[in-house]
Amino acid sequence: MNKVNSNLAEQARALLGATKDFTADMANLSALIYHNVHEINWAGFYVFKAGKLVLGPFQGKPACVEIEIGKGVCGLCAKSAKTVIAPDVHKFPGHIACDEASKSEIVIPLFKTDGTIYGVMDIDSPKEDRFGPQERELFESLADILTRACGGFS
Repeated sequence: MNKVNSNLAEQARALLGATKDFTADMANLSALIYHNVHEINWAGFYVFKAGKLVLGPFQGKPACVEIEIGKGVCGLCAKSAKTVIAPDVHKFPGHIACDEASKSEIVIPLFKTDGTIYGVMDIDSPKEDRFGPQERELFESLADILTRACGGFS
């Protein structure tokens, strides 16, 4: 992990977990990402509820409230339980356009302590092909820090 990413991870460790409140920690992490990662226009979370992903804390323009599992980048991430990168969201099958300025996206799964999906962390960029291996490593690390801070979303 490069120095900038390492610094952001350290900030996340210091910021998260004081109250063990999932919503507060997701809100703070989305703000930390939004204000410290260049060339992004949305950072936030969707939480698995009643068979769908439901909008959680975020920074950016208003977003889709519910996403079906398997639909769009977030839904595919939740279904596959793997990080999904869309270098060009307009070429991604079934992409759900919440912000017309978004051109690329990375979505990271969040797991409960039992290994099931709790939700996803979603980051959008107005730049095509914005997310590569370094960003994947950073955001997966931040998702892990969030999960540990929250006690594993038990």
